[in-house]
Amino acid sequence: MSNDKPLYFTDANACVDYVIEEVGKEIVLGMCLGLGKPNHFANAVFKKAVEDPSIKLKIFTALSLQKPTWSTELERRFLEPLVERVWGGYIDLDYIVAVSKNKLPSNISVYEFFYKAGGFLGNAHMQQNYISTNYTHAARDVLANGMNVGAQLISKKIIDGKTQFSLSSNSDTRELFTKRHEISKAENRKILAIGQINSQMPFMYGDALVEPETFDAVLENPEFEFDLFGAPRESVNVTDYAIGLNASTIIKDGSTLQIGIGSLGDAIAYGLITREKHNEDYNAALKDLNVLNHFGDLIEKIGGTSVFNKGLYGSTEMLVDAFLHLYKNGIMRRKAYDNVPLQRLIVEDKIKEEVSPKTLSIMLEEKVINNILTESDFKFLQFYGILKDDLKFENNCIINNNEKYSADLSDKNNFNAIANKCLGDKLKNGFWMHAAFFLGPSDFYETLRNMTEEARKEINMTSVLHVNQLYANNPYSSEELKILQRQDARFINAGLMVTLFGSIVSDGLENGLVVSGVGGQFNFISQAHEVPGARCAIMIRSTRAKGKEVTSNIVYKYGHITVPRHLRDIVITEYGMADLKSKPDKDIVAALLNITDSRFQQGLLDEAKRNKKISSNYEIPERFRNNFPERIEKAMKPYQDKGLFPVFPFGTVYTDEEIVIGKALREFKEKASQSKLALIPSLSQARKLISIPEKAKPYLERMKLDKPQNKQEKTMQRIVVYALISAGVI
Repeated sequence: MSNDKPLYFTDANACVDYVIEEVGKEIVLGMCLGLGKPNHFANAVFKKAVEDPSIKLKIFTALSLQKPTWSTELERRFLEPLVERVWGGYIDLDYIVAVSKNKLPSNISVYEFFYKAGGFLGNAHMQQNYISTNYTHAARDVLANGMNVGAQLISKKIIDGKTQFSLSSNSDTRELFTKRHEISKAENRKILAIGQINSQMPFMYGDALVEPETFDAVLENPEFEFDLFGAPRESVNVTDYAIGLNASTIIKDGSTLQIGIGSLGDAIAYGLITREKHNEDYNAALKDLNVLNHFGDLIEKIGGTSVFNKGLYGSTEMLVDAFLHLYKNGIMRRKAYDNVPLQRLIVEDKIKEEVSPKTLSIMLEEKVINNILTESDFKFLQFYGILKDDLKFENNCIINNNEKYSADLSDKNNFNAIANKCLGDKLKNGFWMHAAFFLGPSDFYETLRNMTEEARKEINMTSVLHVNQLYANNPYSSEELKILQRQDARFINAGLMVTLFGSIVSDGLENGLVVSGVGGQFNFISQAHEVPGARCAIMIRSTRAKGKEVTSNIVYKYGHITVPRHLRDIVITEYGMADLKSKPDKDIVAALLNITDSRFQQGLLDEAKRNKKISSNYEIPERFRNNFPERIEKAMKPYQDKGLFPVFPFGTVYTDEEIVIGKALREFKEKASQSKLALIPSLSQARKLISIPEKAKPYLERMKLDKPQNKQEKTMQRIVVYALISAGVI
């Protein structure tokens, strides 16, 4: 162990002892959300606090990832092989396991600002300790609660003979770590920065790069290598695809894109890929869904349905798997440059990505560089690829191998010589993506790790303060640069419900229970109102079902909101788009009714009339009166028959049998919760239960119920078979 910073530890317990020696037994541990938690260090801290009740441990974080668990033998048979195959190499976080089992010791508390959707609805500790905050304010709020230890999973690389660390997935912590001494002095408390190295973390560049001395201590041991938590892709159904197709039409060629994780994000990405690769089918599907007919004016005004010539650029809180598929398909290709004059010239279409003598002359005309190049001008031109890498600058001259040219570009001969002999081919050091963190399936991480260094350098993992807001209270970029980069920004997120006046419900229920968290949604919606040409769209599935009971997600009012109505913009359901920005209430009501499921339109309209929010003689136009699931399914079927819009557009970790069994058992469980009568089999179903059909064999084998050995296994076998029968599989 060296006396220089950082201190390196190979033993997690020794690292924790060092922390206690430095900050005492009242530990306030802050960890970044999602993937970047140092699991072995966190578990060692937790274990020490469990063993020593005199230690007071508070953990502040978000989205603590946990392997799926089971509560019944049938669930175990389904999940255990899957968990071993997909998450076998992941180390669970002991504190969140204890929270989930309601076995957290009294000297330990856990506080989170974002949960896995629905993960803690029934957990009193987590509901009571939830901190509602914008993601951009998370570091502020953790510090306000007395954080004295910040810890993170990092990656390590030797670059030009020097050790470098990458914050990888969670570069949003960089400013906190680099400013901790300043904060410690101002607040009169010590703040330690602890890193744990894991080579599984993709080594990301941009603002994720930090010097080793950023950390006080680093835990490094080959035994502590563990697989990153893989978040399996969700299935994408017809409703999701219809929403994704609608959303894809408001994305203009050359614009900026932000999307989130899950089936709706995948649906948007697949819609954009279909637009690029199967444009004829794409437009035909939009026509069959009545999108072009009903919402063509909006699409023409702010979006498009043609292929991409300029491509898209991403500025997003979360780098999700869908973005890499857009990148592979050549759609994420518009580059943004972290330089105001250069970015402005690109936006004004005065220079192109391809470097030419005109590039140099425009730089001179716009006074981006001096007529007589300074060393600073030379470095700028070389960094962005306008001048070749192998050139040197000495004594006001550019040296190209054995040739020397004066840096005086006002001289025509010098300009021509440099333009002919010294220019690069294309601009470089641009980014197709700025993002704050990432999370996705295991092959997503593998793709990042296997990218060339050059390709990974085109992704700038940066601060959440950079991507989630416009105002510049951070060192990463100015407001002017953000506006120039985020041309025609489209911030597209998901919500649970929308009121008939445009308020969005995304993170909780009206009884106060927290479903997930605000995260960055409010930030993005607010930002969309500030960036010229930007729009924000919230995707809402028009209905939700519990058994046979179907409820509208467009409601007249609701006792909780995430985004207030004054920040309304665009709402998208499977039935279309409602442009609410700058509209009066009566027009908002009408627009939302147009994209409401028709089973609920009249009731909502009647309530609006009773409350004088729409004219008493207003009627919903006939062309919007056919908003039924059957219409969407009928319109999509021909394209699915052609192989488009598959259930898992980007692949899945589940086997064919697991997909079928999982769906069948979920539906069976839902029926059982609604009514026991629903579980009474018909005569034909009863016959299949007595004599097990051959088609059931592969599913029973997967569950190890093909040869039941006792009464319990025979009962479980019948449940699986009945679930398969009810689902129409056998």
